[in-house]
Amino acid sequence: MTDNVSLAHIAKVVRSKNAGPFEITFDVIFKTREDYEAVKATGVITRELISKLYDLPTQRIITFLYFDAANAIKATIPRPRPQGSIGEIDMHAAQQHVPLMNVLIPWPPPSK
Repeated sequence: MTDNVSLAHIAKVVRSKNAGPFEITFDVIFKTREDYEAVKATGVITRELISKLYDLPTQRIITFLYFDAANAIKATIPRPRPQGSIGEIDMHAAQQHVPLMNVLIPWPPPSK
């Protein structure tokens, strides 16, 4: 039986951080190749999902890729406001990953 489990329970790391004063980058890193490939195969984590979670058009997403060599998913988006500017609320972009970590993934993956 398959349930939906949050990405935070499957991935080893779900984080966000500065990628310069005008961009935020996200990393989702898996402990095993099997977990990475299983999440990748679900097709849940996409450029369109990032667009929806962070309320920006898909064409504004700077980078979205599955990085097989590191068992990781990476995305980079523009910051809503430049780092340290008036009204900016997360100087280090260290809290922006929360919507991503709560994404539900069908789990466990089907047996081969």
